[in-house]
Amino acid sequence: MRRNRNKRGQEEFSISFLDVICCGFGAIVLLLMIAKTAEPVILEESEIDLEGQVRELQQQLAEIRGETSVLNRDLNAKREQLDIERLRIANLRGELDSLQALYASKTEGQSEEGKLKGELTVALQSMTDEMRRLLGENYQRKNNVIGGIPVDSEYILFIIDTSGSMFNYGWDRMMNEMVNTLDLYPNVKGIQVMNDMGDYMFSNYRNKWIPDTAGRRQAILERLRSWNPFSNSSPVEGIQKAVRSFYDPNKKISIYVLGDEFTGKSIRNVMLAVDRVNAQHGEAKRNVRIHAIGFPIQFSRPPHLQTTGLRFAALMRELTYRNGGTFVGLNDFR
Repeated sequence: MRRNRNKRGQEEFSISFLDVICCGFGAIVLLLMIAKTAEPVILEESEIDLEGQVRELQQQLAEIRGETSVLNRDLNAKREQLDIERLRIANLRGELDSLQALYASKTEGQSEEGKLKGELTVALQSMTDEMRRLLGENYQRKNNVIGGIPVDSEYILFIIDTSGSMFNYGWDRMMNEMVNTLDLYPNVKGIQVMNDMGDYMFSNYRNKWIPDTAGRRQAILERLRSWNPFSNSSPVEGIQKAVRSFYDPNKKISIYVLGDEFTGKSIRNVMLAVDRVNAQHGEAKRNVRIHAIGFPIQFSRPPHLQTTGLRFAALMRELTYRNGGTFVGLNDFR
């Protein structure tokens, strides 16, 4: 009897143990199947979404950086222009004070008024004689300026922007303006042509005036058609070199700057640099007149790319004002 009981206990224990083992193994297999089918799909989808978001954010960051650079350039240009306007207002206030003082002195007595009239008469006669000598005895016109530009110089020097924008888009119009300007001076003592970097058109006339003859004028225009030396689109180097090389207190000189943009860093620094070489002597008198003709090439581009054209106009307007000249902005460059 004892042997039968032990045999039944061993069989019950073996069957229960096998049931437990099978259930555990089945549970493990079920867990492995669930993990294998669901987990890779979720990870793959999550990875694709993250890459797309990163690309989109990177693109937005690049656009923001580009807009920030454009806005910073515009802000700097506006600040420089504001400084120029403030300086100009200060100069105008000084001139107003001088005129008020002059008016007060005129009202003090008849003798002072007669003296002033005499000085004005002498100045007018001197200007008329000078114009007659330069333009010829038979030349007639309605006023003492042409297109707002005084033509009282014996020597004229051209500083031309030879950059790609000017040469490719505004060169024909620039040639016409050269002819028109030369026609304003039918008889001068010397001519010179440089680019905005200070490079001479004719190296054999370096630091010398080109004689004014019909043949020389024609040679200048012919050479100008294909003349294209390197340019950084900044007239500062050309103006400084021209004034330093050709200034003469006994000569009346006019510089004509022809260009479309200014890519320099500071308008104020340019004016200070020109002031140093074109020193002022006496009341409102400069060594050399500086005129400028602006070509609106940059204004055919989108608004955010017009900054260099706006800066050129601001620079030339103030530079010509401070140096006894005139800035003429053209409406079309074709």
